[in-house]
Amino acid sequence: MLGSTHGTFTTDLRARVVACGESPHTVVHGTATDGDLDVSGRPLYAPVPDLDRFFRPASVAVVGASDGDGRPNTGITRQLVDWAERVGARLHPVHPTRESVFGLRCVPSVGELPEQVDLAVLLVGDPLPVIEELAEAKVKFAVAFASGYAETGEQGAAAQRRLAAAAERSGLRLLGPNTNLNAFEKFRDDLDGPAIALITQSGHQGRPVFTMQELGVRLSHWAPTGNEADLETADFISYFAERPEVGAIACYVEGLKDGRSFLLAADRAARRGVPVVAVKVGRTETGARMAASHTGKLTGADQVVDAAMRQFGVIRVDGLDELQDTSALLARARRPVAEGVVVYSISGGTGAHFSDLATAAGLRLPRLSEAKQAELHEWIPPYLSVANPVDNGGHPVGDWRGRKIIDAILADPAVGVLICPISGPFPPMSDKLAQDLVDAAEATDKLVCVVWGSPVGTEAAYRETLLGSSRVATFRTFANCIRAVSAYLDHHRFRAGYRSPFDDAPRTSSPSFRKAQALMRPGKQLSEHAAKQLLRAYGIRVPREQLVTSAAAAVRAAGLVGYPVVMKASGTQLAHKTELGLVKVGLTSASQVRDAYRELTDIARYEGVDLDGILVCQMVERGVEMVVGVTHDALFGATVTVGLGGVLVEVLHDAAVRVPPFGEGQARAMLGELRGRALLDGVRGGPPVDVDALVEVVLRVERMALELGDELSELDINPLMVLPRGQGAVALDALAVCR
Repeated sequence: MLGSTHGTFTTDLRARVVACGESPHTVVHGTATDGDLDVSGRPLYAPVPDLDRFFRPASVAVVGASDGDGRPNTGITRQLVDWAERVGARLHPVHPTRESVFGLRCVPSVGELPEQVDLAVLLVGDPLPVIEELAEAKVKFAVAFASGYAETGEQGAAAQRRLAAAAERSGLRLLGPNTNLNAFEKFRDDLDGPAIALITQSGHQGRPVFTMQELGVRLSHWAPTGNEADLETADFISYFAERPEVGAIACYVEGLKDGRSFLLAADRAARRGVPVVAVKVGRTETGARMAASHTGKLTGADQVVDAAMRQFGVIRVDGLDELQDTSALLARARRPVAEGVVVYSISGGTGAHFSDLATAAGLRLPRLSEAKQAELHEWIPPYLSVANPVDNGGHPVGDWRGRKIIDAILADPAVGVLICPISGPFPPMSDKLAQDLVDAAEATDKLVCVVWGSPVGTEAAYRETLLGSSRVATFRTFANCIRAVSAYLDHHRFRAGYRSPFDDAPRTSSPSFRKAQALMRPGKQLSEHAAKQLLRAYGIRVPREQLVTSAAAAVRAAGLVGYPVVMKASGTQLAHKTELGLVKVGLTSASQVRDAYRELTDIARYEGVDLDGILVCQMVERGVEMVVGVTHDALFGATVTVGLGGVLVEVLHDAAVRVPPFGEGQARAMLGELRGRALLDGVRGGPPVDVDALVEVVLRVERMALELGDELSELDINPLMVLPRGQGAVALDALAVCR
């Protein structure tokens, strides 16, 4: 457990606001109240836009409507007319020179609409003047298809800012610009069960998920957000998380408009237990450039994006095929009753291959008990292995034994998932196996997955039997099955232990903040001495040390600090002291201290370094060197990093990052992500170090990031010496840069 000192930051911050007590799928509208703001005045809970009238409007205006042959707007208008009829909306074409469009009376301007409309679809090259007209008509929503905005460069970005400002002044909510008709697609209404809600910034990238309806997977909404001048991905996540029919949210994200809004929306989905699966492009430098050129948004440092998504339970996948399969499984599968996975096949080679891949991916394949193996051998020849994977040899599948085997596996309390890889069709054996799996899935509350490996995909066992079942999760590749099942188990594990970090985020500043503020120097880098004072203000331990300005004072300080000592130059623009020879370690006598003082000041003069003095420091040797710091991400703002420190930080780049606020659990999870985590437990006979003290430092730095976020540009504690268990951690060096 952490020491009581950290508790002084959190014990008065446990009260939850009304929004946290909402029942599932209750839509909350409006903005946050004063009690819902953090210490920096930012909202702690995501508002949910009332998008009901966007997706199901009572009345629609189509500005720029056309039915002329060869006109680009004609096809769009026809689709909107058909869509309005399906959703029961009254459609009003708007065009200055046409009397009617597709038999519907046309009005010349928005101001002459016969009624107040919920949604206006703008088929015009410049939507800005129309937005101002819509404001007077009190239209709730507008969609702008026009391109040539932020995706084209700075001039387009400026035009987009003007469009966004006009929408904000008007009070209407704007989708786009640079969007399309995907929100007005024809969705199948004959499919049952939880649905996938789809969000894409590139409409074409949503097509694979949309077409899953033809495989029996229900889709309820599609939000094509385009350039997100106003409505953004986060708005739709918050809205979909409250919809009772939505079982999972699938996203294709090229760039996030605002990192904080995205995390608040992800938090809302996590509170409701609604999984969010996302493809986020921009992992590579090339991908990031392409994303920026297409949507004109920041992509942020990918490591931060990845950590932030993981922190709030967003499941990040790489491909559209993974997006399809993972979101479909998470939308439809029931909560697992156990985490054990059993692989069952008609081929020992297939089972072994799949099991190797599944185990490497982190799935747990428990060895079945001797009693269960004996039971399975009632139907499976004794020379075949049934420990897990279970190899039935093929023949039992073709008769009454096949169903017995499946039921026996599913009856094992350690088994939560049964996966049957079928590498290729082998009728009638594979037909019987598929039917038995479907029948067994209908009779159990456990997850049954099938991998149908045939490249043809027209077989009746696949198209009719497997895809005709809403209880069997069917995949085409081993990799997608393993990824989806891993995400399924991870999501429910995450959901079971989730407590929103925003519930405990500080709403008022601490006494430490007031002490720290007095040390800040806007636009300046602090000296090491001042940076350590900043750490002291937040209760982070530093070595005994004194700042001196003469050799005689250095000798006196060494006597007070206690030999051996370290001597370091201290100055406001001094980041890399070691490289300049401005650090002396292991000094054990007064003469060494005097000589070191003279040498350090001589080097500083030669290098042109302005000093505020020389630090005489306690020498701390025994421990593991770590680094803990704060940096600013373009999307998410202040982020906290922990990793292996000293020279290893530049050699191994072994670090984990989180976006505040977060709690002790996430701080410990950061340590678990480090490749060098074993160093903290003691290696080659060394003692385990004080992990609790390290976690305490991470949490105190997080508090510093939250309170000084607008004033602290960068903080680097390196090395933080983590001492043997029970002895704490000491910040041996620190760098701080003020904004």
